[in-house]
Amino acid sequence: MSKVGKKPINIPSGVSVNIDENTRIITVKGAKGELTQAYAPVIDLAIEDGTLNVSRKNEIKTSKMLHGLTRALVANMIEGVTNGFAKRLELNGVGYRCKLEGKKIVLSLGFSHPIEMIPPKDVYFESPAETIIEVKGIDKCVVGQVAANIRKLRKPDPYKNKGVKYAGEVLIKKAGKALGKGA
Repeated sequence: MSKVGKKPINIPSGVSVNIDENTRIITVKGAKGELTQAYAPVIDLAIEDGTLNVSRKNEIKTSKMLHGLTRALVANMIEGVTNGFAKRLELNGVGYRCKLEGKKIVLSLGFSHPIEMIPPKDVYFESPAETIIEVKGIDKCVVGQVAANIRKLRKPDPYKNKGVKYAGEVLIKKAGKALGKGA
């Protein structure tokens, strides 16, 4: 049995879970919004006494992999519609800053032009300071992808650690050129 897949998922009050067996789609509605996800035919979902249980129909390797994956995706959906997800990014470097203009964010990352990013549906940006960006939303996958796309614009430099990094990310700084042997 999958260690992740066998854990039951508690459904908090205020969250409704709808499982459609014909189309193999699960829909989760909560205070922050609604998420839908398709699941594999080898997986069974059942709601009993305020908990959702995920089980598999056979012991094939792919079924075992999908068992834990489906349980994690559904747990993230329930967490997202109740509390939401957030990724925090930091801008390090001289002149690196961000500015909110309505829903979009404008980034100055040392290029000859500012970069504008418009968030996808159900994702929004916050900027408590000029050098901090918070990406928030209900879908963990989309929030993580938007944060990764922002980080990809200017990855941290290994020599000076300038660039966009996740908050709490530990960067290993490389040494510069060494002096000559005779000097």
